[in-house]
Amino acid sequence: MTRVLITGGATGLGRAMAEGFAAQGARVAVCDADPAAVAALQSDRPDIRAAQADVTDEAAMGWFLKGLEDDWQGIDVVCANAGIGGPAGRIEELDYTDWMRCIEVNLGGVFLTCRWAARLMRAQGSGAIILTSSTSGQWGVPLRSPYVAAKWGIVGLTKTLAMELGPAGVRVNAICPGAVEGDRMERVVAMEAAASGKSPDEVRAQYVRGVSLRAWVNAKDVTETVLWLASPQARMISGQVIAIDGHTESMVS
Repeated sequence: MTRVLITGGATGLGRAMAEGFAAQGARVAVCDADPAAVAALQSDRPDIRAAQADVTDEAAMGWFLKGLEDDWQGIDVVCANAGIGGPAGRIEELDYTDWMRCIEVNLGGVFLTCRWAARLMRAQGSGAIILTSSTSGQWGVPLRSPYVAAKWGIVGLTKTLAMELGPAGVRVNAICPGAVEGDRMERVVAMEAAASGKSPDEVRAQYVRGVSLRAWVNAKDVTETVLWLASPQARMISGQVIAIDGHTESMVS
């Protein structure tokens, strides 16, 4: 039975991934910083192992990951998905603490997760790691510099880990979702509207105009791509950065 870990897995894309893997019969464990979301997932889906852990807290992640390792004796798929939107604004207006928190969650949390996964997967000679970047990790986005910097960092980490772990039989890829329907994107729209002086409707329209298919992505689109990347059908796919976005033409309108 496939053993799957998903960080940031109690809500949004992470939860959709967790439920997708569970539907295939996998053993799934998630961690999330939101205790209410963890409790809701535990109530709704007792078949999915869920724990509260902030991916930037080395001690909490160590406790969670050690328990998983002791019980499962290995890991087959790791989705390093936890992330936050960070602050919005011109760089001269941003607070350094807010900047660093965005980098710590979106990139530092990936480091802690991948460091653990790499050790186990190298030892067993197999595994798939899937990192959640963003179309913001392929484009510059005005007013979102900390988020963009972190997501570009994930792309570089993906390429490097694919090289480091490939000889051990471990595949590493990144997904770059576009604007994904849901509460998180609505919060991003509100934040960008406040920072830019535009209305939320104008911001939404800007996102749609920048995509060839003129539509937002949904969680199912992302989940199905992740399930394929983790499957034997993608056995020769590694070091790739795969956009799930309807083809972004521009992040600026």
